[in-house]
Amino acid sequence: MATSRPTKATAGGRAGRALAYLESAKNLTGSACALGGLALTFTGLAGAYWPVVVAGLYGAGALIAPPARPPAPRFPDPTSQLDGLRKDVTTLREYLAQVDLPPAATERLDSIRELLDGLLAPGWVSEALAQDPEGIHVLARAVHRDLPESVDTYVRTRWWTRMAPGGQDPEGELVRQLALLHGELAGLVAGLREAEEIRQQTHTRYLEDRGTESTYGTGTAPGT
Repeated sequence: MATSRPTKATAGGRAGRALAYLESAKNLTGSACALGGLALTFTGLAGAYWPVVVAGLYGAGALIAPPARPPAPRFPDPTSQLDGLRKDVTTLREYLAQVDLPPAATERLDSIRELLDGLLAPGWVSEALAQDPEGIHVLARAVHRDLPESVDTYVRTRWWTRMAPGGQDPEGELVRQLALLHGELAGLVAGLREAEEIRQQTHTRYLEDRGTESTYGTGTAPGT
């Protein structure tokens, strides 16, 4: 049988909303204005209509108060993403150590490891990378998908090639894939380097412009 009695959850929600309103800017501003109306009442300026004056001032204060601003969402710091990538690179290394790769692929893979280590090493390089969301995406894609898929596909394809010789060379295809990945990561490194060069050049121009605007820019003291 249905009942109209409010549940505990409903009552709790109403109490929470009431408490939130009491603490809101609208109620606080309206209350401050209402206190001003009471002050007018005590001085005799409001007269017999003091309840209307107090209520009106409270309503006016509640209307002019800024609306409630929900807290902005907090997302993971880019630095924490790099911490996760460092752990994933360690996992990737453990996987690659179990795979027997041809010398050409191993050499290319070593170059990729050097780039990964340089990008993820704690310091100013990783700090610059943390400010580049697209760069983090490229790095994460290489670690999480591209490298494991290239090596795993090579292992499976090589088995089939041994079972049925005469197909496409899996070693050559793996080396080509690793070369492409190395080029992509090298491009990421070049982009970060270019950003730092632009930053340096910008600071040089700033110093030059500041020198031309200052009386000390020529190296002579003022009034000489």
